[in-house]
Amino acid sequence: MTMEATPTINTIPLRAGDFSTLPEALNYAAQGQTGYNFYDGRGKLSAVLPFSKLRDEAQSLAQRLSGLGLERGARMALVADTHPDFIRFFFACQYAGLIPVPLPASIHMGGRKTYVDQLHRLLISCRANVAMATDDYFPFLSEAAEGLDLRFCGTPQAYAELPEAPIPLSPLGPKELAYIQYTSGSTKFPRGVMITQTAVLNNLAAIVKSGCKIRPGDRGASWLPFYHDMGLVGLVLAPLAAQLSVDYLKTRDFAMRPRLWLSLMTENRATISIGPPFGYELCLQRLRQSDIEKFDLSAWRLAGVGAETIRPAPLSKFAEMLEPCGFNKEAFCACYGMAECSLAVSFASLDEGLNIDSVDGDYLSEHRQALPVETNVPEGEIRSSRFVDCGTPLPDYEVEVRDSGGRPLPERHVGTIYVKADSIMSGYFGDLKLTQEVLTSDGWFNTGDLGYFVNNGLFITGREKDMIIINGRNIWPQDLEFAAEQQPEVRTGDASAFSVPGPNGQEKTVMMVQCRVSSDPQRTELRERVQRLIYQELGIECYIDLVPRNTLPRTTSGKLSRSKARKEFLKRIERDQLQSSERPIFISANRVQAG
Repeated sequence: MTMEATPTINTIPLRAGDFSTLPEALNYAAQGQTGYNFYDGRGKLSAVLPFSKLRDEAQSLAQRLSGLGLERGARMALVADTHPDFIRFFFACQYAGLIPVPLPASIHMGGRKTYVDQLHRLLISCRANVAMATDDYFPFLSEAAEGLDLRFCGTPQAYAELPEAPIPLSPLGPKELAYIQYTSGSTKFPRGVMITQTAVLNNLAAIVKSGCKIRPGDRGASWLPFYHDMGLVGLVLAPLAAQLSVDYLKTRDFAMRPRLWLSLMTENRATISIGPPFGYELCLQRLRQSDIEKFDLSAWRLAGVGAETIRPAPLSKFAEMLEPCGFNKEAFCACYGMAECSLAVSFASLDEGLNIDSVDGDYLSEHRQALPVETNVPEGEIRSSRFVDCGTPLPDYEVEVRDSGGRPLPERHVGTIYVKADSIMSGYFGDLKLTQEVLTSDGWFNTGDLGYFVNNGLFITGREKDMIIINGRNIWPQDLEFAAEQQPEVRTGDASAFSVPGPNGQEKTVMMVQCRVSSDPQRTELRERVQRLIYQELGIECYIDLVPRNTLPRTTSGKLSRSKARKEFLKRIERDQLQSSERPIFISANRVQAG
């Protein structure tokens, strides 16, 4: 018998996120025919999990978990592989009164030890009582759990051998935590974000009603990891809350063969898929002109873009290349959010594409004000910076842009973004001090992001902690990185800019750049070319550090981490300076707190 994916058209009326808890949402979705579908690295359907089957198996598993004698609210660490078992365990926790804690399922360039150490720290951080990983990841989890007092740690098969406890299930209620979501760790060690049932259901309702405007017949497709807020909330929980079928690729399969994403959307006529800009850029890099005729993307009505600062140029190229196979550039929908807000804060208007604001880059750096560039100004006369409108705040949200004194700023003035809503986290698990640093007594959350408003549209300019300050000027690292990425030897996403202390105490600008160039003359020429362009555009000197491919550190969600790059650069400089008698040009890592 041939396995078939869950259908697109459902047999029950659409309820757009109108629930008080995740178990309630699953109980309703289980009355229909839709659900989750999993595809392998060849694009073949490997597993089907209808919502009805998910509910039954999650409840059965919850009875087994109940037999472990855990206290209500105990934490269950789940290595979040893109696999049906992760979703089964996530919802088993919901029915059993336990708190699921998704952990990364990614082994980066640091290798086994780095990954095991990361899991070990996270198990301690969330005070896990039990833990689960699929067969692929259990050896890492088992090693990470050594020496920890866990009640049970095993594979899905090990949990299936536990007896079912003959006691009534007591699902998590509206005021209880739905899960603990670890941040991607782009600026510091990941923090465990506590999200209540009420918070996430409020956000899901806003996403499906106001953000995506879900309609009958919609279908999702995703390659995002389940341990990231966009992957978990946006492409696992939101489809459930709207009773939509969704099709999954593993993130590593997408990274190896990005065209599978487009093939999957073509095959199942998916209408919604969301991702960070680098996903579209990676797909664009791997596409060949001969591939275009294989795809039909005419059903794709919402191509969401978020999770990091959005650069419009690569997205425009993506749309231009895929226009012959039916992709509409107006399907692009910029959005803004973060784990601390459950997920989404704002959505741009649908069916309008990207709204881009060109501003005077020098005036922005000097005055932190986004002065629009007149369309009749000759090219090259003014250095312009381009930012994308991430839309209006969702109905649940109040959003303010504030100065360093906490005062709201007028339109086009850049400041720190503060948000307030019922979707905001309860705090960081086990870290009251940090919680109090970012959450005010009256419920406002300091996002740490910089941006400005224009006509109620929110424009994100970057992270406050990533800002480079040289001689009193504010320099956006994206401007430096863009200069490098315009060179034919450098791909988009292969540059990371930051500042470090110089020997005289003044900050020096550094940019690590990945490239394949190997000959010394070519490397010298590339360095000088980028340095010259940066000086011409920004009037500052920048040390260009050419590094091998796959050197730049990334967060668990795949974004470049400037803070980690800075830390690794300083460590390398310290090592090199210990082996050299030359006068140092940077303060080494043991004399400055890096990252």
